[in-house]
Amino acid sequence: MSSHVAPGDKVIAGLDRRAELREFLRSRRARLKPEDIGLPSYERRRVPGLRREELAQLAGVSYAYYARLEQGYGETMSAEVLDAVAHVLRMTEEERDHLIRLAQPDRSRTPQAAPPPQRLRPTVQNLLDTLGVPAYVVSRRLDILGWNRLATTVFGDWAQLPPEERNVARLIFLSPDARDRFAEPDRMAARVAGVLRRNAGKSPEDAYLSSLIRELTQRSEQFRRLWARHEVSCGSVGEVVRMRHPLAGEFDLVHEPMALPGGAPMRLNTYHAEPGSRSEEALRMLAGWDMERQG
Repeated sequence: MSSHVAPGDKVIAGLDRRAELREFLRSRRARLKPEDIGLPSYERRRVPGLRREELAQLAGVSYAYYARLEQGYGETMSAEVLDAVAHVLRMTEEERDHLIRLAQPDRSRTPQAAPPPQRLRPTVQNLLDTLGVPAYVVSRRLDILGWNRLATTVFGDWAQLPPEERNVARLIFLSPDARDRFAEPDRMAARVAGVLRRNAGKSPEDAYLSSLIRELTQRSEQFRRLWARHEVSCGSVGEVVRMRHPLAGEFDLVHEPMALPGGAPMRLNTYHAEPGSRSEEALRMLAGWDMERQG
């Protein structure tokens, strides 16, 4: 894939927390129309969305005070002010949490130049192997740390990839074969970008995560476009994901992610089919086909 970056595209050299906060707030202002919050919309505007002074007034703070927040200086702001801004901007709970993390970061965390080695506990791998549904574990950076056989039957054989390529974001944005396993790849790509945005906001000191974002920005036009939207997501909890498999055709799986306790942040992702559905039949067929391959 080409590494060319089109003129005007912003390449991210790392997560600059203040720049991230500034652009996040601007993007939330731009998506609101004045009439959405009861303001007159008859006057012409040079830029879409709310003006800073309108937002400040609705949040109950001075223009100068809000402007300082949008410049990236939110450390001294109270929780009440941040909540008021989030309320006026109609932020979701995920977006509000993202705002607070960017405005008031954890100063006790130190930069990480390289990822610490992450391995699954044997008991977690045993759990994956005993599950009767596709399942895998990812790190905060979306590195795929462990999986069961049914997961690779559905999503692709990750064991054949070099370890550095076993990453959900790299696969969805840089691997056509991996994208083809999803019937709605653009929807999945938007979700993955939102998860990366959320995780980067939680760990701005993570240089390895920043380098992944930089790589995707340089190599994927779609990622650059999605990253510029500043959407935040914690993952498709309970969401139906439509798969496309060369043997089973299209079928639906319900995604249920859950955090694993202890040590570095890891998330278990499971996918199940609705009982009695055609999708359950497809998944059962794939499981049988995989057993025949093993036999």
